[in-house]
Amino acid sequence: MENPSLSEFDLHLFGQGKHWHIYNVMGAHLCRKKGTEGVRFAVWAPAATAVSVVGDFNSWDPSANIMDRHGQSGVWELFVPDVPEGGLYKFSITSASGAVLVKTDPYGQAFEPRPATAAVVTRRSHFSWGDGDWMFNRSRLNWQEQPLSVYEVHVGSWRLHGSGRWLNYRELAEQLVPYVRDLGFTHIELLPVTEHPLDESWGYQTTGYYAPTSRFGSPDDFRYFVDCCHRNNIGVILDWVPGHFPRDEHALARFDGSALYEHEDPRQGEHQDWGTLIYNYGRHEVRNFLIGSALFWLDTFHIDGLRVDAVASMLYLNYSRTEGNWLPNIHGGHENLEAIEFLRELNQVCRERYPGALIIAEESTSWPQVTRPASVGGLDFCLKWNMGWMHDTLDYLSQDPVYRQFHHDKLTFGLIYAFNERFLLPLSHDEVVHEKGSLLNKMPGDDWQQRANLRLLFTYLYTYPGAKLLFMGGEFGQRREWSEKRELDWSLLEQDAHRGLQHLVRDLNHLLKEQAALHRANYRPDGFEWIDCHDSPQSVISYLRKAEDRFIVVIINFTPVPRFNYRIGVPCGGQWQERLNSDSTYYGGSNLGNPLPVTADEQPWMDRPHSVSLTLPPLGAIVLERKP
Repeated sequence: MENPSLSEFDLHLFGQGKHWHIYNVMGAHLCRKKGTEGVRFAVWAPAATAVSVVGDFNSWDPSANIMDRHGQSGVWELFVPDVPEGGLYKFSITSASGAVLVKTDPYGQAFEPRPATAAVVTRRSHFSWGDGDWMFNRSRLNWQEQPLSVYEVHVGSWRLHGSGRWLNYRELAEQLVPYVRDLGFTHIELLPVTEHPLDESWGYQTTGYYAPTSRFGSPDDFRYFVDCCHRNNIGVILDWVPGHFPRDEHALARFDGSALYEHEDPRQGEHQDWGTLIYNYGRHEVRNFLIGSALFWLDTFHIDGLRVDAVASMLYLNYSRTEGNWLPNIHGGHENLEAIEFLRELNQVCRERYPGALIIAEESTSWPQVTRPASVGGLDFCLKWNMGWMHDTLDYLSQDPVYRQFHHDKLTFGLIYAFNERFLLPLSHDEVVHEKGSLLNKMPGDDWQQRANLRLLFTYLYTYPGAKLLFMGGEFGQRREWSEKRELDWSLLEQDAHRGLQHLVRDLNHLLKEQAALHRANYRPDGFEWIDCHDSPQSVISYLRKAEDRFIVVIINFTPVPRFNYRIGVPCGGQWQERLNSDSTYYGGSNLGNPLPVTADEQPWMDRPHSVSLTLPPLGAIVLERKP
């Protein structure tokens, strides 16, 4: 099929920042022109005085294939005959000062393995997808009423091959997918697999926004992984980084000799904490590059959601900057108006084109209405990470139980704002690196108390309003903090206590799916009700989770002291039985609790018409349901 040059309409849409299939236009595309097979190359470099394609097909000679410029668009294009699939290429760019820059393709859809940096000519995929039912259902189900529990994974360190190398995408599909399916998680979230040069960045310093990293295989290998997830009813969320990019000379930094993707002024264009560069969201073509990347993953890889990294750093012009080191907006404020409009457009376009896909904000401040519609001043994200809940909860649980009564507000404060946004509760990779210790090691006390605290934390996570996220290794009590340089300590599962933690996470995931009260009204205030939040002297809380006429009761004892004959109010009479007890011996506990159903007394308690008297296990959480 003949593939003509870029049309004026393509260039117009790109100039307006509205070309949603820009990945089919820019970069390198195998095609046929006037009966000759070859590759059409296109790159945006408006400040360049000359651009040529260099590659292994022309001995990297910058004089061999000189590109043509499309007027004032800044787009350069050239058809080069006889370039094969798999050919390596870059762009040789002569800047206005006469400097010659050799750059990789911003729109490259595959790259050679690091430390090499050339892009690879790839053919448009004809991968045979088998996830039609999944994609059909995803676009029609109301995700806000579905269970959502996410297993967060760093591909390179979840598990290694027996030889010590990384698993590739297909091996990951064969090993990770059954593991996650067995544990009952609904989604896998991958730390960035967009191409990046530095292993230690975990993918957060991206250079290839349109390519899965070649560390683990080809683009079709990655499609195989996603397809395998979907055929096993597991969604895939990608961490995606539109807030900054690295300074690597081969990539986006001063791409055509000018501050093209970034700002010229370092008070706007440099991220001081991370040593990276900040996108200029005021440029139409930059916004198009980023939104095109988001759509590319949702379209060509069937991705179910993007977790947008470091949103706070995008929203605030003075983010992590001292006075005098930032520039205010046109109104004199510290809000990045261009970034706000970019995020709103990103969310609107993704929602319209891919219903059911989740765009999630990692936003760590109190910025209002992150998940509210743009029509009322919101940013229009689907979900926001609840960093406040995470910090308060981990801080509370790190206290020796004898002092927890003085920090009780850290358990109750979160419910004041819990429904201001649609929240996801993250126990993420950020909390188990950089000498923060593993989740297990954050817990006080001896080994038994540490594991009991962790079981309590997981039960609290799964019964608290909001979506759930747990970083790999937490589910079995990884003792060492995480490092990208080694696999998880799977040998711990040879011990009963660590297997017990894993059993609990499995059962909590299944409980989440089975109990409509735990997920149907996850983001609405009518889905939660305190039974008692005032028992700070004994460090006990109790609450209802509800959905229409269905409800469950949760009681958590945050001390190692058993509580006998502990009475709580319940909404109705009849018999109540334990649905889950985190202190079960099956999970590694002491097996204290209420093995037999308890009958509710017609004794009003806590402003409720009935009540039950319970045994609360030490450092334990119990979930009760009413027997039919």
